[in-house]
Amino acid sequence: MWPKAEEFGFPDEEAAFALQFGHGIGLAIWEKPVISRMVSLEHSHEIKPGMVFALETFWPSKDGWSAARIEEEIVVTETGHEVITRFPAEKLMVAGAHYFTVDGPLSTTREHEAAPNSQVKEMVAGAKREGVAATD
Repeated sequence: MWPKAEEFGFPDEEAAFALQFGHGIGLAIWEKPVISRMVSLEHSHEIKPGMVFALETFWPSKDGWSAARIEEEIVVTETGHEVITRFPAEKLMVAGAHYFTVDGPLSTTREHEAAPNSQVKEMVAGAKREGVAATD
């Protein structure tokens, strides 16, 4: 689903690698699996319910200098996924010392979000009951 590197101004996937990818979340900075056009097309991994990922996206502005880099955390469910990031990135227009949207200053906490998915809550509770460590 990632756009090709050339679509956002890079000569190849290697040049854009750290700007458009996903990765597992755990104890290290980038846990496996790494999800990117450079890696995943030849080294795929099965994505299963209960896995948690950070999806990092980058998109430059038309001025050729500014850009946005947003990381969203998601948990995979039986029916799709749930975004668990609480920063309201979908409203972000300008980032810096202050955040602004079309409606003015941006709160750093999402005000409106779906109720927690019952499958996610049960997966977390089940892992606690079973004593599953972050590295399992």
